[in-house]
Amino acid sequence: MNEKKIKSEHENEKIDSIKELGTANVPSQIQKFQVLPIIGQIEGHSALPPQSKATKYEHLIPQLVAIETNEIVEGVLIILNTVGGDVEAGLAISEMIRSLSKPTVSLVIGGGHSIGVPLATSADYSFISPSATMIIHPIRMNGLVLGVPQTFEYFNKMQERIIEFISRTSKIEKPLLRQLMLQTDELLNDMGTILIGQQAVEYGLIDEVGGISNAVKKLNELIEDKKTS
Repeated sequence: MNEKKIKSEHENEKIDSIKELGTANVPSQIQKFQVLPIIGQIEGHSALPPQSKATKYEHLIPQLVAIETNEIVEGVLIILNTVGGDVEAGLAISEMIRSLSKPTVSLVIGGGHSIGVPLATSADYSFISPSATMIIHPIRMNGLVLGVPQTFEYFNKMQERIIEFISRTSKIEKPLLRQLMLQTDELLNDMGTILIGQQAVEYGLIDEVGGISNAVKKLNELIEDKKTS
């Protein structure tokens, strides 16, 4: 009776975890890797409206710590479909993913826009589905902005942090990345560039076009390579 109760409680916890975070806390012995979905907007210090689909960074950070310290987890599969969001939070998550000691593979399935770009490139290997898009544009800020030189300097430093990270974690060169960010003929009433599937690979932003089977196969290869190295 007690065993049934414990099993039932465990299943309820697993269901709650899937409802809240989109994934179970820990993979089974058969599944060697953890799935990390990053969906909707990246929510940082400010809470988004309840009707917005969001990924909260205070959820992802403890998940990443648990992944790093859990011996069962041998790799991470990051599924991305995000319009971007909080720049600081997105960059912090990207740095944490990059610093994991376990193999990581990312897959952009719908969109990896704005701060979703460094999130996609933060993995050891990246995929994008043929119809998925990535939008590269300069950072922007909502709310009160002071019209002083210090504000420009702050934006410039933030932009350089993002450019440095993307160029460090992908094959794209900094001058080309800046050029794509500042294009004025691609996006309506905005600056930037939209890349679709294969284009993201051709520019060196993403490693390969593929789907879930390709991503899982590559992650298993990286896991096995680490075991034999």
